[in-house]
Amino acid sequence: MSLATINFRIDSELKKQMEDICKRLGLNMTSALTVYVTKLVNEQRIPFEILADPFYSQENIKRLGKSIKELEEGKEKIHKLDFDDKIMVWWCLGRF
Repeated sequence: MSLATINFRIDSELKKQMEDICKRLGLNMTSALTVYVTKLVNEQRIPFEILADPFYSQENIKRLGKSIKELEEGKEKIHKLDFDDKIMVWWCLGRF
C-alpha cells in the first residue's frame, strides 16, 4: 500500500479541538481521518447524518422578520414565558 498526502485548510480552533479529542481517544489526527475515510469508502456515503438547523430555514427567517417588524411597529411586546421542560419541548417542536 502506497501512502498519499492530503493537504487542506481548517479553522485553527477546530483543529485544536480535534487534536484534543483525538488525544483523549488515543488517536492522532491522521488515524482519525483514516478511520473516517475508510468508513466513507466502505459505506459509500458520509458516515453520519448532516442536518440543517431549522432555525435558519427560509420559513423561520421570514417568520422572525415579521415578528421583528411587529415589535418595531408596537403591535407586539416582548414578554418572558416560563415553561416547564415538557411544555418547552413541545413548543420547540412547533406543537404548542
